[in-house]
Amino acid sequence: MEKLNFNTKTIVFLALFAIVSLIGLNVNFSKLVGAENQFFTLFQFFGPIAGGFLGATVGVASVLLAQLVNYLFVGKELNLLNLLRLTPMLFGAYYFAKNKDRLLNDRLSIAIPIVAMAAFMLHPIGREVWYFSLYWTIPIIAKLLPDHLILRSLGATMTTHAVGGAFWVWTIPMTAAQWQALIPVVAYERALFALGIAASYVAFNTVLNKIAEINPGIFGGMVNVEQKYVLAKF
Repeated sequence: MEKLNFNTKTIVFLALFAIVSLIGLNVNFSKLVGAENQFFTLFQFFGPIAGGFLGATVGVASVLLAQLVNYLFVGKELNLLNLLRLTPMLFGAYYFAKNKDRLLNDRLSIAIPIVAMAAFMLHPIGREVWYFSLYWTIPIIAKLLPDHLILRSLGATMTTHAVGGAFWVWTIPMTAAQWQALIPVVAYERALFALGIAASYVAFNTVLNKIAEINPGIFGGMVNVEQKYVLAKF
């Protein structure tokens, strides 16, 4: 279990991440099918990377904090749908944080999409379009392959999609035809999200590394910068 070390520098980093996330959460990218005034936002393009910098526990906490701040800031209605929408990205951040753990060394990342698939197919409509949930085998397959930033990013965004999809089928009335129509849309959107996550991770690594060079020790050892994803000439 990770040791939590919420020192001042960690809190500052979490606050900065929350500010950036607040901006991303309020820039709409695409409309969610089946519900009014619900959108994917730019947050989908970088949300999971917090796990890569802060580890699973603190990374998930930072994503939750960012979403709660946004929830309070925009004054969203307190209802089941809005509360459930806070959770998928938490699992995506967890998956991204556990990139070095392969297959059964990371049982939770394997279990999450399996449980999501089961939940989806237990629903009457989900049973009709059971093949839609095959998307959620991607995080499992990625764990079978050598660690790569694109695979890590794709696994994270598809884990987010798995949790969200399992909730969605049980809370939002949709027809089998609507789920079928979403299949190519999911491929397009999640490919973009994965590329965005990978690109933002490289960007954040590069910026944080530069800050650390200028002010060594600024992050107090709490922020993990992966040197192989730092742009050397920045």
